[in-house]
Amino acid sequence: MTDEAGLRARKKAKTRRALVEGAMRLFAEKGFEQTTLAEIAASAEVSTRTFFSYFASKEEVVFFDADERLGRTLAMVGHRQEGESVAQLLLRVVEAGATWEDEFASRLAAERFRLVMTVPALQARALHLLFDSQRRVAEALCAAYPDELDPVSAAAAVGAMVGAAKLAAVMSLAKGEPYAEAWTAVRRAAQVVAGGLDALGRPARATA
Repeated sequence: MTDEAGLRARKKAKTRRALVEGAMRLFAEKGFEQTTLAEIAASAEVSTRTFFSYFASKEEVVFFDADERLGRTLAMVGHRQEGESVAQLLLRVVEAGATWEDEFASRLAAERFRLVMTVPALQARALHLLFDSQRRVAEALCAAYPDELDPVSAAAAVGAMVGAAKLAAVMSLAKGEPYAEAWTAVRRAAQVVAGGLDALGRPARATA
């Protein structure tokens, strides 16, 4: 990457972050429905047209890191380690998810959780993203274990792991626990599920 290209990339990242920060602040102050795209753009000192170069809607701003996280997950599943069971791989994905949370995302976590729990449009968006990401991860998992998993078992494994992790996080955050504690709950839930999935992705033992 040239110096000029690197400068453009950093400028775009800075503008994107400013849009997210401005939007989340406005959502907290005015409410999600009451905040306009023009106000979000103005908070980052850009035009509304420029806003659409980064996000397609207000809903997309709230889930600003969804595509990146899914991409990382799919990459991990697609490059499973030799001898790694399905349970071990999914546990590794969950554990890696904690390291993907930078200071920026962690700082916005509580407000994002509040918004998703109280705004119907965001609940619908979250549900769509959840189903789509689980489907794509299940497909990738099935491809990673072609001789051990069929689509149903891959879907069951992903659904169990993601469902347990998501619900554990929701219950922790709903109690007002710090974000770090929510990740502790996620890890515990993942370990419980992994115990039940441990046989998946391993050759069946021969019986006499």
